Amino acid sequence: METELTIQQVATLTGLSVHTLRYYERNGLLAPVNRAANGHRRYSAMDIARIKFLTRLRTTGMPIRQMQKFADLYRQKPEAIAERRLILEAHEREVTQRICELNHNLEMIQKKIQHYKELEANHQLDDACIGDLSEAQLSLEMATTPNSLELRQVPTDNHIHVHYTNRNFGEKIYEN
Repeated sequence: METELTIQQVATLTGLSVHTLRYYERNGLLAPVNRAANGHRRYSAMDIARIKFLTRLRTTGMPIRQMQKFADLYRQKPEAIAERRLILEAHEREVTQRICELNHNLEMIQKKIQHYKELEANHQLDDACIGDLSEAQLSLEMATTPNSLELRQVPTDNHIHVHYTNRNFGEKIYEN
């Protein structure tokens, strides 16, 4: 017989509150959990694996309604593998986009940190420029996400010019 855990043990194991575990079951994210003779929930290893997967979906920003749809397909239509895959692929694209935006913002923050280190090393109080980028350009870059950039390559005289234009403002922010 497999070991089953109480709701408190599962809460400790997963980092979710007892309330959240009950919510997941009540709202169909989790199939009804087995009950002991005293009526207390008893979670199997499979229940815990599903809870951990739901936690990953939620942590990566999947809306509860989408999680419910995924769970419904899992329980009610086991043959709906393609539909479940499509839901996960759409979510994967959204997560990948957010990661790209976060990486872009992190890069801008790192540039600013490096700039301040250089100012400190040179004992400068003036924060007027950052090498080739003016403060305004850096601010614009920090406010620009990869989604708002338009890349255009223009071939000329044996080489290609690259133009990045901010779609939000229509301003050219980089050209080589």
